[in-house]
Amino acid sequence: MAERVRAQVKHVHMAPRKVRRILSPFRGMKAQQALYMLKEMPHAAAMPVAKLVRSAMANAEVKGLDTDSLYIVQLMADAGSGVMPGKGWRARWGGRGRYKPIRKRSSHITVVLEERFE
Repeated sequence: MAERVRAQVKHVHMAPRKVRRILSPFRGMKAQQALYMLKEMPHAAAMPVAKLVRSAMANAEVKGLDTDSLYIVQLMADAGSGVMPGKGWRARWGGRGRYKPIRKRSSHITVVLEERFE
């Protein structure tokens, strides 16, 4: 079995739903090619994902793996902590004196790379 390398970033100030919408085309793709595509994407989520892929590639290089033969095996965005102290909730007052909270969501993004030779 080929060796896998993993990298994770936590508490990215972006809703996981917005991060997930850009992840699906990159699963199974070469890591170098994914970096080129992420660089050209207009979405705000592309920057932290590209940074994470670069970090995983650096981890692979430290382990002695060939960076040109790395593929993205797993790429996922999970919900971060629901409420961050002081910054997790914002008040918006609704009709008839009601309180309607605005949730500031965060994400945990994980990437797993694997070395494959063709």
